[in-house]
Amino acid sequence: MIDFTLPPSLIVSLAIAVIIPALVGLVTSRVTSSAWKGALLVALSIATGVLTELGAALATGEAYDLGVGILNALLTLGVGQAAYASVWKPTGVSEALQKLGTTGRHAE
Repeated sequence: MIDFTLPPSLIVSLAIAVIIPALVGLVTSRVTSSAWKGALLVALSIATGVLTELGAALATGEAYDLGVGILNALLTLGVGQAAYASVWKPTGVSEALQKLGTTGRHAE
């Protein structure tokens, strides 16, 4: 017998993972170093993975599984990097969001 289940927390993490690179582009400027952008992406991925697992544990009343939270964070980071490299950057959306994010700020 084969079961196929997709936990809602995993689906939420994957959906957020696709959006995180766009969010990083929106809140950073074009002159922000790639190291800072990468660090922000890592921090948001960790927060997403850990917090979605926490939400799932609270919703089901089960114990919080830190291993699943960390694995979820790593998957979120991987999907976020892939989304940036294959969707956001080649289509020019990343650059457009950075321009949008700097509107109203000092000229760069």
